[in-house]
Amino acid sequence: MLTAIIDYESGNLHSAHKAFERMANETGGGDVVVTGDADVVARADRIVLPGDGAFPACMAALKGHSGLYAAMIEAVEGKGRPFMGICVGMQLMATLGREYRDTEGLDWISGEVIRITPHDSSLKVPHMGWNDLIIDAPHPVFEGITTGDHAYFVHSYHMDVTHDAERLAHVDYSGDVTAVIGRDNMIGLQFHPEKSQSAGLRMIANFLAWRP
Repeated sequence: MLTAIIDYESGNLHSAHKAFERMANETGGGDVVVTGDADVVARADRIVLPGDGAFPACMAALKGHSGLYAAMIEAVEGKGRPFMGICVGMQLMATLGREYRDTEGLDWISGEVIRITPHDSSLKVPHMGWNDLIIDAPHPVFEGITTGDHAYFVHSYHMDVTHDAERLAHVDYSGDVTAVIGRDNMIGLQFHPEKSQSAGLRMIANFLAWRP
């Protein structure tokens, strides 16, 4: 079993790699590699797409690695490999990103990535720090996770999904902020599971065991 964390030069992948590697070792989840090699992604059993920064820059960087991009599309869409997007990697799953300028996403989850606008204007954006998850729909990656468990967020934009069934969890930040999206073999986490202590590590372990 091989999990590939895609390195397309968008963010520091060290902490994510260590968290996935730790849970793979604890659960017998196989090997975890950080890679920009299209051949490795093509043969991986699971795909993880992180991302830090702005939506347009991350999308351009991903598409700029054309062989890597094509290998990811084939693995996820063609072969149905389990996929997890993290932070901006989750946002790239959307139809469209509205950060700075309109940018087409992967269109795996119908919807738009829009700026967070709390009803309480005294709340700061970016939404940064710990918040309580509110589970909207069951999912195997949520095994052992309940409403009220904490996750660590750092973001100014979030996903406005077209279909409510594809928003799996949200948080309250003086208004709903999407936390988890998913369908079929794909799941996306707006928060950083590698920084979310026990709940985040549990979701990583669940992902490594997930058989869509």
